[in-house]
Amino acid sequence: MGQPLRIGIVAGELSGDTLGEGFIKAVKARYPDAEFVGIGGPKMIAQGCESLFDMEELAVMGIVEVLGRLRRLFHVKAELVNYFTQNPVDVFVGIDAPDFNLRLEKDLKKSGTKTVHYVSPSVWAWRQKRIYGIAEATNLVLAFLPFEKAFYDKFNVPCEFIGHTLADAIPLQSEKSPARELLGIDDDKQWLAVLPGSRGNELKLLSQPFIETCKKLHQDNPELGFLVAAVNSKRKQQFVEAWQQHAPELDFHIVEDTARNVITAADYVLLASGTVALECMLLKRPMVVGYNVNAITAFLVKRLVKTKYVSLPNILADEEIVKEFLLEQCTADNLYQELSRLMQSDNSAIIERFTEMHHWIRKNADEQAASAVLKLIDKL
Repeated sequence: MGQPLRIGIVAGELSGDTLGEGFIKAVKARYPDAEFVGIGGPKMIAQGCESLFDMEELAVMGIVEVLGRLRRLFHVKAELVNYFTQNPVDVFVGIDAPDFNLRLEKDLKKSGTKTVHYVSPSVWAWRQKRIYGIAEATNLVLAFLPFEKAFYDKFNVPCEFIGHTLADAIPLQSEKSPARELLGIDDDKQWLAVLPGSRGNELKLLSQPFIETCKKLHQDNPELGFLVAAVNSKRKQQFVEAWQQHAPELDFHIVEDTARNVITAADYVLLASGTVALECMLLKRPMVVGYNVNAITAFLVKRLVKTKYVSLPNILADEEIVKEFLLEQCTADNLYQELSRLMQSDNSAIIERFTEMHHWIRKNADEQAASAVLKLIDKL
């Protein structure tokens, strides 16, 4: 009997943990004794991944925030390089977190380990010369979106379009009533899902405009319900404090549950830009996107980002089918006006477009990712 397949793997946040979970399951379906080690969240750990550090170590948002954590991040990277040098793996898979993982992948590739970067950085949107660094760091990139592979092909960088795991997991139609029953909320009223992000700094910047938006909507429609998804008790408490400060008279139903259940239960959604916008698109719920960062990060972003849009539905469609209010535009007045418009509209054209795009990226991504990685190391 040979040694079991060993895969190094690092995920940096909750969305990466979900991708890692599916990838591990798909590999284990072919290699039941495969071993996984690196950094993972609760879903990956439940699948048997050995996590050498807490995933929270890598969940840092914004340029300024990262600067404050650089020493610790460099320490974690050095420890991982040392570990994988002393305990070799057949392949290393870095899931998203490009600022951390690409540096780690580059060191591991230099030492002779084959490396895969799962989730393409948005090189097509800004700083396109980064693609040369990606080529130096990886043997293969796994991309969610078809236009990403086309971009890599232009530069002769190995890339596979695998579709998106969320598109596989979410049905083409999602019913509200079962989700409302699950969350214990009234099935006979309209609900707005309020999703101000999963990171502490996101809530710090977005809770106030989101809550004030709800305050305005409540004045128009006192029967409208507000449903909030909190990823954990810490984020829940953070939102409660903002709620009590800015609109204690409102009634928010806060759920420590997945954004998916909360979105499914809702009629409309107000959310922070991120993977959750794609999830909302796949669940076919009309949405408004808001996002903000601190002033220094905003100054740099305005000069570096070249893409027309930031939310994945708009990037995929290459048009603004979802309204985005970013930085200084992320105000309660703007968010309120667009949500009011959605609540008075038919929205069937939006739902039809969301369904079309769902089909585009529904490709059995977990299996595709596992197959691409195993093929790279001649294990397919």
